Amino acid sequence: MNRSFSIRKIHRYLSIFIAIQLLLWTISGIYFAFNKIELIRGEQYRLPLDKEFRIFTRLDQQIIEENINGIKTYSTYPDGKKINVLTQEEALVIAKIKTSLIPINATLITEDSAGSEYRGRPLPLYKISTDTKDKINIYVNPMTGDILSIRSDSWRIWDFFWALHIMDYKDRENINNILLKIFSILALVTSVSGIVLFFSRK
Repeated sequence: MNRSFSIRKIHRYLSIFIAIQLLLWTISGIYFAFNKIELIRGEQYRLPLDKEFRIFTRLDQQIIEENINGIKTYSTYPDGKKINVLTQEEALVIAKIKTSLIPINATLITEDSAGSEYRGRPLPLYKISTDTKDKINIYVNPMTGDILSIRSDSWRIWDFFWALHIMDYKDRENINNILLKIFSILALVTSVSGIVLFFSRK
């Protein structure tokens, strides 16, 4: 009888400690759900520039990127000749130069797909498959040669659980979605009521 009482007592006090931590997680989750990260970062205070320039090297050739009112154009530097998008062979060379992976195939992606592993990246882009057990894909900008993303099975598992965590099952990016807000508030009510019931027990 005493042993059973001790187990219930331990369980009761463990429950209150866990409930408090759940409450803290819930409160912080509600804060994240109701506040956009862009505003927290201060992005709303940035003034757009009419013109921006960037000079970089693409396969031993200097390229200048001109960004005029959000429209980007590319030409050779300093002579200003027009450049073409990378070929599949050139994209493979860049992937080999800029990563420790072994690229085997390059595919130009021109259409976006909801929930894709390259979401949020500007199109078109090259998807480069590699000779790896982890099914690693490299995503390369076809104009600049920049490595935009590297995706593996480990990342895909993380992305799946991230979607479950923020309850955005389609795009997996919106932490301000209505479903997450509703369940955050329900979790808050549940946590608070559990703590209240703990202290009100006789």
